Amino acid sequence: MEKRIIECVPNFSEGRDLNVIKQIAGVIESVENVKLLDVDPGRDANRTVVTFVGEPDAVCEAAFLAVKKASELIDMSKHKGIHPRIGATDVVPLVPVSGISMEETVQYARNLARRIGEELGIPVYCYEFAAFEEKRKNLARIREGEYEGLKEKLLDPEWKPDFGPAFFNEKTGATVVGARNFLVAFNVNLNTTSVRLANAIAFDVREKGRIVTGENGEKLSVPGTLKSVKAIGWYLEEYGIAQISMNITDLSVTPVHIAFEEVTEKAAARGVRVTGSELVGLIPLKTLLEAGKYYLRKQKRSTGVSDEEIIKIAVRSLGLNDIKEFRPEEKIIEYAMNDRKVDKLSGLSLRRFMEVTSSESATPGGGSVSAYVGALGAALGTMVANVSANKKDLEDRWEEFSKWAEKGKEIQNRLLELVDEDTAAFNEVLAAMKLPKGGDNDYEVREAAIDEALKNAIMVPFAVMKEAFRAFELLAAMVERGNPASVSDAAAGALAIYTCIRGAFLNVKINSSGIKDKKWLTKIINEGRRIESQALEISKGILKNAVRSMGTS
Repeated sequence: MEKRIIECVPNFSEGRDLNVIKQIAGVIESVENVKLLDVDPGRDANRTVVTFVGEPDAVCEAAFLAVKKASELIDMSKHKGIHPRIGATDVVPLVPVSGISMEETVQYARNLARRIGEELGIPVYCYEFAAFEEKRKNLARIREGEYEGLKEKLLDPEWKPDFGPAFFNEKTGATVVGARNFLVAFNVNLNTTSVRLANAIAFDVREKGRIVTGENGEKLSVPGTLKSVKAIGWYLEEYGIAQISMNITDLSVTPVHIAFEEVTEKAAARGVRVTGSELVGLIPLKTLLEAGKYYLRKQKRSTGVSDEEIIKIAVRSLGLNDIKEFRPEEKIIEYAMNDRKVDKLSGLSLRRFMEVTSSESATPGGGSVSAYVGALGAALGTMVANVSANKKDLEDRWEEFSKWAEKGKEIQNRLLELVDEDTAAFNEVLAAMKLPKGGDNDYEVREAAIDEALKNAIMVPFAVMKEAFRAFELLAAMVERGNPASVSDAAAGALAIYTCIRGAFLNVKINSSGIKDKKWLTKIINEGRRIESQALEISKGILKNAVRSMGTS
């Protein structure tokens, strides 16, 4: 069953006092089953965005403790900042990540809102999917009048809080709690100090647009060019620049790179140049990869390169290092969530992998090594495709080679995953064999566990065979159509793939002796023989074509 994980991204109205920020982050980290991913203070906004993830109950407990700590440490009557805000803890959004529906997340948000209101005496409004009425879905509408107008707002029966007291708490203000989809806070830097110009550009692009006066004096709404984007302009005294501050609420509608390009175009039309951008909080890996590939395609370069290289292109193209260093391991949500304590074979250096393989431990063995050989074979095909895509006399076919490179990258990455999966499968067999076998029930449990583990130990190398076989199409194409100077590399890749398939099949066979389901086993073995036989013929054909192309014998 998929693990239930939600993300919480509370915004606190303090971005200057690092001691206060540290204490708030500390109570979040104190909760078990919660991982603090990012703390992003902004001095001019006087606001800190914190990102943490974990199991729903634990995340809600951490969020409550953080709101409580903020109510003790932050005095809104003394707060000044350029970002719209309504309270010490301005907003607490919950975002479903995995294993949980939006409907369930809404219930968690409302329960959290109730607890904040009842136990802390803070007026709480629910927004987005957790809103109880349509007019409260939009966070900007709830924030209208901001903290300074909150006292009067609370006197209006239409703005009675969803939870908590309907009177003005001068120290804490109010808090907004909700459930929403993933949102990216993305700011674009301008070479101007003019907030007027920044706001004009923001109104050009934001979905809401601007209000204009018609010929007859009537007020007309003119929408902006970007859907699912909220934006305002402001001045950052710390850096001496104006920014377009955007919230992108649906990345499938407006990706980050499209927002950046549109702001760049609208800014240029007003005589302003974009110098870079800033990401507040975290961003999904997919979003940056899409951006990197977009800019690679604009340069007519292959997109079948490593994720690391694609991310570098995205960071450079978006200018994400313009005012502060962008660290992928901290700002990309998947990377930040990784448990760096877990060692994987695929993360070892070549030398260390060799040394671990040659040790007295039974793992990694032939299965993992075969998968790695296959990954290298596919990588050779990917390399030839990338070299061909960037070769001047083949540039009219760069898109074709780019597609081949993407396919090769997909295959090599999957084979690399199977390196670790094969070792894990063998370890499962060893663990099953160590189960007690004294009583009748113990014997049955142990035999069932061994049989299941052996089947998995067969299916992993069998998956290696099938995945590696896919690389032959790429390697054959590179021998026939790729850069002539790299034909030998593609041929070597084909030989590596054949070695991978033969080695993986040996592992299928050696784990088959204890399988009781002979019908299932016969089907796997027959399919394995077919793949091995075809691999031999195809690799011979690729090698023959390569030798002919090189003019040697």
